[in-house]
Amino acid sequence: MPMYDSLSPLHTTVSSAWRGRTQCACDEVIALVARRKNVPIRLLTHKSRSRLPVARARQLAMYLSHIVLGRSLLEIAEAFGRDRTTVSYACAVIEDMRDDPRFDEEVTALEQQIEAGMAGAEARHHG
Repeated sequence: MPMYDSLSPLHTTVSSAWRGRTQCACDEVIALVARRKNVPIRLLTHKSRSRLPVARARQLAMYLSHIVLGRSLLEIAEAFGRDRTTVSYACAVIEDMRDDPRFDEEVTALEQQIEAGMAGAEARHHG
């Protein structure tokens, strides 16, 4: 029996709300990366392995979700239907790829776009 079956209803409700916010934020990053990399959104969260361009786009979305959104590896793993260690590996791969100045420039632009979107959402929430 899974561990979460024994949790109180309140904890389950809070946990579901938390997962919903994480998924929503990750969905925005997934959509942005899919558009930028010209990859169908469904392939970024598909359970099966993918060819390199799709895998790189997924790794990039995982990396941005961790670095920019500040989501934990476990939160990202749940949002992408992957394992926590897969997310850790994806972040390491993208970090290593940032040694290439052109790739680093692309990632920086995506980070700024996500941060701007977050700032706009925060302003709307408080406004």
